[in-house]
Amino acid sequence: MIVFIKSLLRVSSVLWFIWGAVYTLAGVLTINFVNRGNIAQGFGGIADAVEPSSFELAYPDAVGAILSQHGFNLLWFGVIMLICSILIWRKSGNAIFLAPIVGGLADLGGHVNFVSGTVMLTPRASAGLVLTMVGAIILHVQRNYGAQSIIINVVLLAVAAFVAYGRFI
Repeated sequence: MIVFIKSLLRVSSVLWFIWGAVYTLAGVLTINFVNRGNIAQGFGGIADAVEPSSFELAYPDAVGAILSQHGFNLLWFGVIMLICSILIWRKSGNAIFLAPIVGGLADLGGHVNFVSGTVMLTPRASAGLVLTMVGAIILHVQRNYGAQSIIINVVLLAVAAFVAYGRFI
């Protein structure tokens, strides 16, 4: 049973690391585009369902500042997730709870209709729920809550994984 928990922690850690790396990269790229004066390309990286040529406008400086702040938020959410992934790898109980809370708030606050046409909320939320269910399974196994609670978490994990997979494809 201990080997199973360690394996789940490792998988969860790797998935959170990927999530953090993607957010960190998105934040760095967004800030870089704004600093180079290419606001349209910064928007294009966030709103992947919108035609990139539709962003070619003359933007006031305030728009660049707001987009730069969004990039800064992405960057620091990503860095927090990278740190959490390392702590989860080292079996930190606090990081197991902190990662889905911060990840959920990042997705909720940063991506709910930021730009019309953004389609990433559903797969990100589903992927976050998958990671949360992995954490729930680990917790229920550690605390010996019984097979029924683990089965419920596995079913929820499977549904969330199915939705995430379907939306990413």
